[in-house]
Amino acid sequence: MKKSPLIARLARKFDQEVGYARTLRKEVVRKIFPDHWTFLFGEIALYSFVILVVTGIFLSLLFSPGSEPVIYHGSYAPLDGVPMSQAYRSLLHISFDVRGGLLLRQIHHWAADLFVAAIVLHIVRLFFTGAYRAPRQTNWLIGVTLLILAVTNGFFGYSIGGDLLSGTGLRIAYAVVLSCPLIGPWLAFLVFGGPPPNPMLLPRIYSLHIFLVPAVIALFLTLHLGILWRQKHTNYPGPRRNDSTIVGSRLWPNYAIKSIAMFLFVSAVLVALGAFAQINPVWIFGPYFGPAVSAGSQPDWYLGWAEGAVRLLPRLNIHIFGHQIPQPFYAGFLLSIIAFAWLYFWPAIGARLLRDKGTHHVLYLPREHPWLCALGMAVLAFFFVLLLGGGDDVIAVLFNSRVLHVRYLFRILLVALPVAAAAATYGFLRLRGGK
Repeated sequence: MKKSPLIARLARKFDQEVGYARTLRKEVVRKIFPDHWTFLFGEIALYSFVILVVTGIFLSLLFSPGSEPVIYHGSYAPLDGVPMSQAYRSLLHISFDVRGGLLLRQIHHWAADLFVAAIVLHIVRLFFTGAYRAPRQTNWLIGVTLLILAVTNGFFGYSIGGDLLSGTGLRIAYAVVLSCPLIGPWLAFLVFGGPPPNPMLLPRIYSLHIFLVPAVIALFLTLHLGILWRQKHTNYPGPRRNDSTIVGSRLWPNYAIKSIAMFLFVSAVLVALGAFAQINPVWIFGPYFGPAVSAGSQPDWYLGWAEGAVRLLPRLNIHIFGHQIPQPFYAGFLLSIIAFAWLYFWPAIGARLLRDKGTHHVLYLPREHPWLCALGMAVLAFFFVLLLGGGDDVIAVLFNSRVLHVRYLFRILLVALPVAAAAATYGFLRLRGGK
């Protein structure tokens, strides 16, 4: 009789002591995952983060975040002899002198945008289908925290370059933090170390961007996936679907093959975008110089709504008890706090509005609660107008109009479009059989 290979014998011996094979068969290999396409948003976010980490490791080996002034003498001739920061020179070196450097930079940037977009779509799906209900409140809170961390680290990422666009964004962020009543100056010094640019700022942001925030994101992703694995998955309503059953594909082999295919697809899309779709062309912006800030300076899309709020909301400087509250505070700071606080408290608010505190593993369809979906669409429409308002100067140039005319139009839409979106959503869902 032929002897088993050494590895097989050791594995059997280990299984006799630990009993892992039975656990793998019952709790891992046979675990059921739902098949609906909307569940893929979470996977896309996870795979985007993996690509972010891989490309970020390579870029961190090449990038230098110093703020020291240097003279550029690299491959990009239009900036030859121009004074700039060490960080900006490093970006130009990666883009023009390192083989594949520009491709890696663009893949990294597109992956960051996709990461945030997938989290947003995932949260939207959870909201409109009631997946925030018990017993999933903790995972909802983790998801909202991941969104904040992703947006924050995205801002850190495109702020470390020392180019004109990143410097403008840092100045706006500094002004928003500085506008906080009472604690603004101390908070701005704690976060930025002084008015940008300053020697401490870029190294500080760089350390947060590549070490601390990614580690916290990885921790929360692990918690999120651990809780998801431990709990029963949700399902849309349908035959044989109730709070005690789950319908879908087993982890092995069906779901595993689908997940591998999705990872390869996401990777291919990001590589194609990095190769053929230009993003963040720092050589066009030039090095940061305060007086040279020009029109057309917008942040990435996930912070466009904050830029739009600063542009569209009334420019009122409120005085309360001898303290001035300038417009950037309530437009850029207070609105963000309200938005994310609303997300954090939504499971409790939703349970109270629905008068439902029970445990659910089956989702509800949007038409079952048309007024709730109408509220969600109104909020999305409000932030969509803010997002467009963040590029009102670009839109004015595109349509050969005056910026003030475009801004007045968006201010009207800021009130009108949410009302229209809510009414249209409610009417449509009622026609589809909603309550």
